[in-house]
Amino acid sequence: MSVRYISRDDLSEIIKSDKRPGEDYLVVDVRDSDFVGGNIPNCRRSPSLTFSGDLDDLIRDTKDVPRVIFHCALSQARGPTAAQQYVDRRAQPQHQQDNNTKQEVLVLQGGFVGFQRKFKDDPELVEKWSKDIWGA
Repeated sequence: MSVRYISRDDLSEIIKSDKRPGEDYLVVDVRDSDFVGGNIPNCRRSPSLTFSGDLDDLIRDTKDVPRVIFHCALSQARGPTAAQQYVDRRAQPQHQQDNNTKQEVLVLQGGFVGFQRKFKDDPELVEKWSKDIWGA
């Protein structure tokens, strides 16, 4: 399975639709200390520093979720790496029972930086946004 990118506009449409977070899709935020200052509502925080240790639980918890979307600040390193680790681990024999659902694994293009830049004023899409962290 290959990892593809999803645009911030496509993700915003999913979030604003009747799709349910944690059931129809899940956003996984792998930012570390840079998590402060805002996040996507209902995301699952799994910092990159502890991600590999949390990975088996994440796979079990998302086994029935058809779309899992990863991101970090810019989605250039941590987000894509986490998404690929997720795909690789999910394919291992110990997780074969967790592969009942056809699953799309995506990375948010531009990461949270790009997402908050466009949607920071929409509380359905960004919560806990801080002007002190992100500027105007």
